[in-house]
Amino acid sequence: MNKTLTLRISEEHYHRLQAYARAENRKLSNALETLAMKQLDEELFVEPYEMQGILGDSELIQRLKTGHGQAKKRKGRFVE
Repeated sequence: MNKTLTLRISEEHYHRLQAYARAENRKLSNALETLAMKQLDEELFVEPYEMQGILGDSELIQRLKTGHGQAKKRKGRFVE
């Protein structure tokens, strides 16, 4: 089910977003959704080649497993 979102932005940002939407031949709402989802993908997900590097590092994997286990048991220490 689609949701409605109210967003308050500056006049300058509104005009920039409108210009982007026109250049991409999109409605403003679609342009905003597309930009937001693209940003989420870039922030939250790892590229396949990066994941290969992570999974190929056995020392890192072991340290992650140890940390995960300690977190589940609420042991260890939090490092800022």
